Amino acid sequence: MSLFWEEVVVDCRDPKALGRWWQEALGWIVVGESDNEVELAAAEGAHPTLLFGLVPEGKTVKNRLHLDFVPDDQAAEVGRLVSLGATRADVGQRDVSWVVLADPEGNEFCVLSARSAG
Repeated sequence: MSLFWEEVVVDCRDPKALGRWWQEALGWIVVGESDNEVELAAAEGAHPTLLFGLVPEGKTVKNRLHLDFVPDDQAAEVGRLVSLGATRADVGQRDVSWVVLADPEGNEFCVLSARSAG
């Protein structure tokens, strides 16, 4: 048996708006779109993709699964994402090296410290 990681699905109230936000945040491309879904990929044919799918309810609690990103410059990237509409999120993280942000629908994600060379 073999498994292929196809996509990460993000439930949301407005797939087109949230998909476009993440497209700008990541610099990815739209590889699929319908009235109820938007799918992004790093490049045509790349996997896993991010699929934003319509659900009727809004987010109510902390995500059980979230995405982590490693930038070249954490402070600059946090500033860029906040300028795009992300907000800082408090999930009880206290004094840590990463920054917790939330996308425009409240889905948490982390911006880690830059990786050290070597």
